[in-house]
Amino acid sequence: MTTAAEAPGRFQPGWWREEPRRLAALWRRSLQFRTVIITLALSSLAILVIGAYISFSVASNIFEQQRDRVLDASNNATIAAQRILSSSDAADRASLQSLMSSTVRTVQAVSGSNAIRYFRVPDQESSSIAPPDRGDAELSNVITPELRERVQANPGGQFWQSVGLANPDGGTDPGVVVGSDLEAPPGAGRYELYIGYNFAAAQDSLAFMQAVGIVGAIALLALLTAIIFLVVRWVIEPIRTAAATSRRLAAGDLGVRMPSRGEDELAILAASFNGMADSLQARIRELAELSVVQQRFVSDVSHELRTPLTTIRLAGDVLYGQRDDFPGPTSRTVELLHTQTDRFELLLADLLEISRYDAGSVELATEPTNLVHLAGDAIESMHELAQGRGSELRLVAPGGHLDAEVDPRRIRRIVRNLLGNAIEHGEGRPIVVAVDSNATAIALSVRDYGLGMTQEESARVFDRFWRADPSRTRTIGGTGLGLAISLEDAVAHGGTLDLWSRPGAGTVFRLTLPRTDDAAAVVSPLPLEPDDAGAEGPPPTGMVTTVENGAMQNGDESGAIAPEGVDAPPGAFPSARTPEEARDA
Repeated sequence: MTTAAEAPGRFQPGWWREEPRRLAALWRRSLQFRTVIITLALSSLAILVIGAYISFSVASNIFEQQRDRVLDASNNATIAAQRILSSSDAADRASLQSLMSSTVRTVQAVSGSNAIRYFRVPDQESSSIAPPDRGDAELSNVITPELRERVQANPGGQFWQSVGLANPDGGTDPGVVVGSDLEAPPGAGRYELYIGYNFAAAQDSLAFMQAVGIVGAIALLALLTAIIFLVVRWVIEPIRTAAATSRRLAAGDLGVRMPSRGEDELAILAASFNGMADSLQARIRELAELSVVQQRFVSDVSHELRTPLTTIRLAGDVLYGQRDDFPGPTSRTVELLHTQTDRFELLLADLLEISRYDAGSVELATEPTNLVHLAGDAIESMHELAQGRGSELRLVAPGGHLDAEVDPRRIRRIVRNLLGNAIEHGEGRPIVVAVDSNATAIALSVRDYGLGMTQEESARVFDRFWRADPSRTRTIGGTGLGLAISLEDAVAHGGTLDLWSRPGAGTVFRLTLPRTDDAAAVVSPLPLEPDDAGAEGPPPTGMVTTVENGAMQNGDESGAIAPEGVDAPPGAFPSARTPEEARDA
C-alpha cells in the first residue's frame, strides 16, 4: 500500500508552503508566465470594471422604467378613483362604504396591483359616516411616516418610496409604494391612497442577465487566456531560442546559430544575432591564432636565447672570477654584468614557464608535502635578503604540519615569490608567514606591514610586468612575472591565491590548496583579513619561529609542542595536538 508521501504526483504534507516559492521562482524565470499572468490580471480588471458598470447601468435603467410605469399606472388609478368619488352623491355610512369598496376595485383594475391601502387623513373633523381605514395589512407595515407626511402635506401630489415587499417564501422582494390623496363625498373627508408594486419579475430578469454576463466573462477570460498563451508562446519561442543559443555560444560552441525565417522583427533579430556570432567567431579565431603565434614566439625566443645566454654566462663567470685583477670601473662593470646575467636567466626561465601555462602543457609532480617544512626552507633561503632590508621573518604554524598532495617545486616558488614581494614592499617591518590546515584544505599566508595597495592596484597585482609605482625600480631583482606565475601555480593545484591590502596597513597574500584531489568544498583555515589591520607589526606573543643569523629560532611563550619535523625545543608551538591527532581531526 502506497502512502501519501510515497505516491508520485500527490500533494505532500506542507505543499502549500512550497507553492508560493515555486510560483515566485517561475515568475522570475519565465517571461511567458509573467506575460500571461499580467495580461490576464489586467484583462480581468477591465472586464470587472466594465461588467460592473454595465450591470449598474442596466439595473438603474430597469428600475427607472419600472418606476415610470408604476407611477403612470398609479396616477391613472388615482384619477379613475377620484372620478368615481366625485360623481357619487352617497350621504350615509353604508353607501359610502359601498362606494369606497367600488373605488378600491377600480384602483386595482386600473393600477394592476392588489396591494391597496387607504387611510383617512388625520386632523379632520370626526365623522360617523366616513369609511374606516382598510386595505392590505402587510402594505401598511412598509409605509413609512415620512411618506405619509408628504402625502398629507401635499394634496393632489404623487409620491413614491422603494420598499421591500413580503413574498410567499418568507423573504422580501424589491418594490415601490406610490402614495396620493382622494377627496371623498361631503361628510367623509380626505383619504390617503397607497398602491404597492412588486418588482420581483424585474429583479429576476436582472439576475438572469447578470448570471449570463458572469458566465460570458468567465468564458471570455478562458478564451483570452488561451489566445494570450498561444500568441505569447509564438513570440517568446524565438526569444527562448535566442537565449539557448547565446548560452551555447557563451559556453564555447561558436558554430551555433539561430534559425531565421520570414522578414519580421524576429527574423531581423535572428539575422543580427547570427551576424554577431559570425563576427565573434572570426574575431576569436583571429585572437586564438594570434595567441598561438605569440606563445610560440615567446617559447622559441626563450629557447633561442638560451644558447647565446649560456655563452655570455660562461664569459661573464670568467670575467667575474678575475674581477679583482681589473681596475675599479672595470671591476664594477663585471659585477653588474654578472648580476644582470643572473636576472636575464631568471627572466628567461619565467618566460618559458608562462609559455607552458599559456600552451596548457604544465604537468604537476605531486607528492605528500609538509608546508611548514617547505615554508621554513623558503624563509631560510630568503633570510639574507630580508636582513638586508631590515625585515624580520616569522613563521606561525598552529596546525599546518599536515601533509598535502602538491608539487613542492611550484609551491616553494609561490612562497619565495610572496616573500620576495613582502620584503620589497614591507618597509623593513616584520613579515609573518602563517600555515594552518583543516579537514579539506591547507593554507599559507604571507603578511607584511608595509605600504599596502588601493583597490585599483590590488585588482592588477597579478598582471604580468605590472608595478603599482612605475617609477620605482625592483630592488631585489624580480622579473615582474612572479605573482602571475604564482597565481597560475595555485590554479593548477585547484587552489586559490587571494589578496587583502589597504594603503598604510600592509598586505596579506593567502594561498589555499585542497589536501587531496578529491576534496569537496574547500574552506580556507586562515582568515584573509587580519585582525591587526592597523598595526605596524605583529604582537610579540603566541607561537612564532623567527630567522636570526641564517638559522631558524623558535620563540616560546605558550608552553606547547613544536610540529613534527621542525627543529624546535618543546613549547615552541602552541598546538596541543600531535600530528597523528591532528590528522584524525
